[in-house]
Amino acid sequence: MTSPVVIITGASRGIGAASAKLFAENGYAVCVNYLSNHEAATKVVNEIRESGGIAIAVQADVSNENDVERLFKTVDNELGQLAVLVNNAAILQPQMRFEMMSLERIERTLIKNIASTMLCSQQAIKRMSTSHNGNGGCIVNVSSGASRTGSPNEYIDYAASKGAIDTFTKGLALEVAAEGIRVNCVRPGLIYTDMHADGGEAQRVDRLKSKLPLQRGGLPSEVAEAIYWSASDKSSFSTANFIDVSGGL
Repeated sequence: MTSPVVIITGASRGIGAASAKLFAENGYAVCVNYLSNHEAATKVVNEIRESGGIAIAVQADVSNENDVERLFKTVDNELGQLAVLVNNAAILQPQMRFEMMSLERIERTLIKNIASTMLCSQQAIKRMSTSHNGNGGCIVNVSSGASRTGSPNEYIDYAASKGAIDTFTKGLALEVAAEGIRVNCVRPGLIYTDMHADGGEAQRVDRLKSKLPLQRGGLPSEVAEAIYWSASDKSSFSTANFIDVSGGL
C-alpha cells in the first residue's frame, strides 16, 4: 500500500519538526520543507528514516510562488499523491511597540506568514480537489493564540498575520468542502520553541507561564497531536474547525 503523503512547511524545528515525526510514526511519507537550515531539516529526515519511515527535505521559500511550485512538483515526483498539507511556516520579528514598526518589517511579516499559507494551499487544492480529479485531502493551518490576544507591545504585526490565517481558514474551508477537502486550524499558545528567541526573548514562555490556567508552557509535541488529529480520519466530520492548544488562555 502506498503511504499517504504530507507536506509540512517550516518543518526543520519546533512544531513543524514534531509534526513531521508524528505523521511519519502514523505511516505518512513526509516532506520536510525548510527555508535555510539544511542541517536541521536533514536531522529530522534522518530521524524519520532511522525509525523506518519515509521522508525527504525540500528547501523552498514558501512565500515565493516559483519556490512553492517547485516544492509541490518535487513531492509529486518523489513521494506521490498529496493527502495533507500543514501550513506551519511563519516568522516572528523582535518585540516592539507597533508605532515603531517599519513598513519593511510589516510587509515582511504579512508576506511570509500569510502569502506562504495561501500559495501552498492553492497548490494543494489543485492536487486534492475532486474538481481537479483529485482524491480529496486535508489542509491544516497553524495560527496562534496571538490572533485572539493581539500581542500588544510585542508582536502586533505577527498577531494580525495570524488573524488573517484564521479568516482564511474559515473561508477556504467553506469554499472547498464539497470538493473533498477539509481545512482546519490549530492555534498554539505559549509553546517552548526557538521562535521566541527570534523575537528577542528566548525565555518568554517561562516569564509568562504563571498567567496560564495550567501554569506551564506547552510542548511542540502537544501541538503536533492537535495538528495530526485535524488531518486524520478521526476528525472526518470537522472542517472550518479551530483547536486552541494554549493551556487554557
